[in-house]
Amino acid sequence: MRYLVLTLACILAMCVDTSAAALGSHAIASHGSGLFYVVVFGAALGTGAPTLLDWAKRLDPTGKVASIVELLAQSNEILQDMVWREGNLPTGHRTTVRTGLPTVAWRLLNGGVTPSKSTTAQIDEQAGMLEAWSEVDVDLLKLNGNTGAFRLSEARAFIEAMNQEMVQTIFYGNSGLAPEEFTGLAPRFSLSTATNGANVIKAGGSGSDNTSIWLVAWGEDTVSGIFPSGSTAGLQHNDYGEVTIEVTAGVAGQRMRAMQERWQWKAGIALKDWRYVVRICNIDISDLSTGSAADLIDAMEQAQETIPNRLGKPVFYMNRTVKRFLRRQVRTDVSAGGGLTFENVMGRPTAMFGDTPIRIVDQLLNTEATVA
Repeated sequence: MRYLVLTLACILAMCVDTSAAALGSHAIASHGSGLFYVVVFGAALGTGAPTLLDWAKRLDPTGKVASIVELLAQSNEILQDMVWREGNLPTGHRTTVRTGLPTVAWRLLNGGVTPSKSTTAQIDEQAGMLEAWSEVDVDLLKLNGNTGAFRLSEARAFIEAMNQEMVQTIFYGNSGLAPEEFTGLAPRFSLSTATNGANVIKAGGSGSDNTSIWLVAWGEDTVSGIFPSGSTAGLQHNDYGEVTIEVTAGVAGQRMRAMQERWQWKAGIALKDWRYVVRICNIDISDLSTGSAADLIDAMEQAQETIPNRLGKPVFYMNRTVKRFLRRQVRTDVSAGGGLTFENVMGRPTAMFGDTPIRIVDQLLNTEATVA
């Protein structure tokens, strides 16, 4: 008698559209004509766990884990510039800023001067916890003996996702709307008539297809990234190895062995001196494409002159759409080079505006609302 064992991988290969709900959680056995068929279906896993189909899609023709083309990878170069410091609070950092100077006066002989004092204010900056978990069935990992390669492939995706979410929050996070986040730069520079309105340069755009260029002078006394007191800086990875977990779908209470990992990043922003951040907002994308947009070179020159002095490390940030049109404006500018050059910085070719590096940040949106 011959035995034919049909695994779930075979079923998926013959009928990819078969859903876990349709297959159920049971075993079917039958025999006839000298053949014995065994079809085994496991309990349905949650959508957060890789399946056999996910595994099959990662193998090359030789059965090895394929080199994945990371089409979703982005360029978010702000992370290589940020200055980080440990906060002085378990949940973030408290900054003390000067809000008023004492009154001084010229005095005549036999005349007095009224005592005065300066005033200060304290600002508590909140940090957030960005976290992700990975749980992969141990037997799934062992199928082709490529356990390490598969886990590394999955880890790269987690790291990219964490980076993208962190950069998105650095610019657009709003703890007032999402208390689990920290407040990013855009909500702090969202009104040209506010106290820091001098650092909001409007480029004349309208509608909801706008973007921004940012000039940030990183430094401990200007603006920096923070991590809570007593914690560790940067993206942390914990490999818990093989553990028993409860399956999230199927029959309640079912267990399986899985390789479990956690990624965590505790971070926030401390804006100690708002004068060292400049936002060039209302850059209309449709106007850029028609050639009627504001002069980006002039706006960037204004931004540089808005920074009080050379305290900190200034860097321009823009998305690749704006950078492409910036180069076009430079090419047509009557001045020599328009101020845009390319230099080698730390072994990498870097676009420079004067002596200020220009970095690409793909998380800067082309769909910003008009800043008033």
